[in-house]
Amino acid sequence: MSRRDEKLKDDLERAGIAREVSQAALDVDAILQRWRRRVMKRELGRIALDELGLPLDLAQLDVLMAVRAPENEFGEQADCETTVGTVATRLAIDPSRASRISADLIRRDFVRRAVSQEDARRTVLELTETGAAMVEAVRTYKLLVLGSFLRDWTDEEVQTFLPLLERFSAWSDRAFQHSAPVASQIAELREALGGVPQEPKRDEA
Repeated sequence: MSRRDEKLKDDLERAGIAREVSQAALDVDAILQRWRRRVMKRELGRIALDELGLPLDLAQLDVLMAVRAPENEFGEQADCETTVGTVATRLAIDPSRASRISADLIRRDFVRRAVSQEDARRTVLELTETGAAMVEAVRTYKLLVLGSFLRDWTDEEVQTFLPLLERFSAWSDRAFQHSAPVASQIAELREALGGVPQEPKRDEA
């Protein structure tokens, strides 16, 4: 362990975080950073589109998935009808972007407009037969890859991993609810950076 990381552990210890927990945080962060660099490239999605020969980009695939709304991915949101606004919410993108991509998929006959069964004045989105086939092909591809990896795990390893992964995935919900010692350390960090030149603020358009 480098001297710099030991100094970091000292700082975290003053915030009430034990050194062994700090080491665990360092290890987790390193894994996440390596994973993030791969995930941000969307390697699996890109390879799936390429190997399946699908005429889509990743943004279009995301919208198709949002229209299909697999329950394991979208949970309760999967039960409601899908509008352009629903797509934007499910993917956390701007509604205008969701509208543009949806319109292109409609033009290409991968998605169609339909009348809502709940409100006849509202238009909803549905997958065409072609769109549905592409979504299921990609989902099957990805699960074949993931399933091939997990099949070497024991049942005990899987049953241990899944709840811990679910628990860890919620960490960001609490990430900014600082305890008093942590808030104090953050204030010290901010004060120590006070001499760093700040980029001039741009006028708002």
